[in-house]
Amino acid sequence: MVEMERVKQCALTLKINVLQSGAEKYIHTAQIDKPSYIEFLNSILDDEILVRQQKKMTSLLKRAHLPSDHNLDKYDFSHFNGISKPEMKQLRELVWMDNCYNLVLMGPPGVGKTYLAAGLVHDAAKMGYKSYFKTMEEVVEILKLKDISGKALNAYKRLLKADLIAIDDIMLFPMKKSDAVGFFNLVNALHGMCSIIITTNKSPKEWAETLDDEVVATALLDRLLFKCEVVKLEGNSYRMDNRKTIFNKPSPNGEA
Repeated sequence: MVEMERVKQCALTLKINVLQSGAEKYIHTAQIDKPSYIEFLNSILDDEILVRQQKKMTSLLKRAHLPSDHNLDKYDFSHFNGISKPEMKQLRELVWMDNCYNLVLMGPPGVGKTYLAAGLVHDAAKMGYKSYFKTMEEVVEILKLKDISGKALNAYKRLLKADLIAIDDIMLFPMKKSDAVGFFNLVNALHGMCSIIITTNKSPKEWAETLDDEVVATALLDRLLFKCEVVKLEGNSYRMDNRKTIFNKPSPNGEA
């Protein structure tokens, strides 16, 4: 028992959690299976690596701040919006992200821009990348408060260290010049270091009007579009075609 307690204490000190909590199990299994010394050690190390990877993934997914709908495995290709299955497969492989390409998802409301952006962030987080989903409003708020709020400053620092950031509904509302400059400074800091996904219902040509500053808009587009794929989504609104109702649907003979 003394030896077992020492093993657990050493495991605790070395932060080998699976051994600290399951030393008896490993010893018992080894007595039955009689593995070689190297197999015995590898079984412990493999379990510890798996647990750490799962914890990391859980943490990354929590910090990603994803909306409720984001699972691209459930993507409805029957409601065609311009993305084919081969194109979706290529996007989900994330090679473009490894090469620091940006994505601009452009189209009218309801065609799946947010769903696709969130799904790619989800995929990246599951693969171990630091990935975040933010609305444009949230990003502007972080930039405005980072010099006076510790919480906002920490959020800003996380963005600077990100591998992938999705910014939803960019240019949906007019921006103050100070906010536009702050946003440009963020994009400039991330340029070449992090991939950015933008969702918008406005073409890049309309951004200058929203920003009310052609110089800032041009500089922003220069950074975003230098290495970028612009994906134009189209079709009817998925939400409107599949909207919920409080009324019972009528039967074929017209009765409720």
